[in-house]
Amino acid sequence: MKFFVTGVNGQLGHDVMNELSSRSYEGIGSDIAPKYSGIQDDSPVTKMPYISLDITDKEAVTRILKETAPDIVVHCAAWTAVDLAEDADKQETVRKINAAGTQYIASACKELDCKMIYLSTDYVFDGQGTTPWKPDCKDYKPLNVYGQTKLLGEQAVANTLEKYFIVRIAWVFGQNGKNFIKTMLTVGKNHDKLTVVNDQIGTPTYTFDLARLLVDMAESEKYGYYHATNEGGYISWYDFTKEIFRQAVALGHTEYDENHVTVFPVTTAEYGMSKAARPFNSRLDKSKLVEAGFTPLPDWKDALQRYLKEVLQ
Repeated sequence: MKFFVTGVNGQLGHDVMNELSSRSYEGIGSDIAPKYSGIQDDSPVTKMPYISLDITDKEAVTRILKETAPDIVVHCAAWTAVDLAEDADKQETVRKINAAGTQYIASACKELDCKMIYLSTDYVFDGQGTTPWKPDCKDYKPLNVYGQTKLLGEQAVANTLEKYFIVRIAWVFGQNGKNFIKTMLTVGKNHDKLTVVNDQIGTPTYTFDLARLLVDMAESEKYGYYHATNEGGYISWYDFTKEIFRQAVALGHTEYDENHVTVFPVTTAEYGMSKAARPFNSRLDKSKLVEAGFTPLPDWKDALQRYLKEVLQ
């Protein structure tokens, strides 16, 4: 089975390519950069085929997918700078990438009769209440431009294809690129006091674990909408930060202990509004994964421990 993966310079695309290599699948990576520009380590992704592709160029998308003729496209590429997406001069670009680009890929997949996996987000919902969102819920009320355009991407895939997986994720972290954990480790090292919101609730997603699930899906024909985050229950960003520092200290990094840095919980209102409104309820119901026979992702604390051993070594 041949895979075409978009967004391999990002966190998830990088790990999907490595997972493909571990299973001896043929994987072709793509991103907008002229050449692979992710972390330069000895992982397989740095040695696998790479094609520069601007997904907002319809003709290029059609041509390259026809030339490579994949059995499945894993579409990880997206505009993910949530606050920047609110800027008036950026909104059209965000729509071109997240909505139009996804439509071009879906249309090419239809012509080739190949499968497609589209990565989406809890931001397609309004984030109200406390009930976990179910994957087949259609009560869409995105709060910001990022969520609106990712929803348009979902609709492009679902309205164009039959052989698709739409996988919503949240609070993503991985080796390649920026994320909340790396930010907290940097800030915690340089400040003795931190304030972190405690009224936005969800569960982290480790891209290393998610990549395994996505390839499992690709090997199946159990199409549809899914939610995928690590197991271990729902937490706040404050809870997450406390556990990040606790585990870092357990690994010998005493600069993160309570004698050096104190973390204070605050509400979103107390923290101050960002450009883009954030959902309070990012709880995603993942029961459909088990019902479909897929193996859930490990506990988020376990995922965090494995991740920190990599980034803090």
